[in-house]
Amino acid sequence: MQIVILHQENYILNLNNYTMGTNYYRIPSEEEMLEKKELLIKRVNDLDVNDYHSINNQFRIIGKMDMYVWDRKNLWDEFTENINVHLGKRSSGWKFLWNFHNNEYYSNKEELFQFIRRGRVIDEYSEEIPVEEFIQMALEWGKEDGYDTMTYYEKLSPLSPFGVS
Repeated sequence: MQIVILHQENYILNLNNYTMGTNYYRIPSEEEMLEKKELLIKRVNDLDVNDYHSINNQFRIIGKMDMYVWDRKNLWDEFTENINVHLGKRSSGWKFLWNFHNNEYYSNKEELFQFIRRGRVIDEYSEEIPVEEFIQMALEWGKEDGYDTMTYYEKLSPLSPFGVS
């Protein structure tokens, strides 16, 4: 691995001491966002702005209408729900690390790729990446010699019972 040192005035940073990476997110397709927008507009237009109960609950009207339920959503919560799903992270020296969200959106590789292909992919800087380009990058990143969580903790982590190699 190449050592890179940056000098700026009195500041020196050895990049090999840090894991620099980029996070990737799945956002809805334009069509999916338009559907969500139309639903939001309809719900806003249908609001009863004189309903004291709704006003008192900050218009948390989405979900079971029970005065003892505390997890109802307001219209904006519903609109923004699941519009930014973290797919994983690419870091120097590592294989791409997928985030499976406890199988909430997908539970295997085929479902993962279907989920990604139904939407769009952006990085943490809000730059869009073509879906197929992202999938190829994620599958090939660090493929030959990159660490995954298991090899890192087994061989390199100071927390490892095997010690640092």
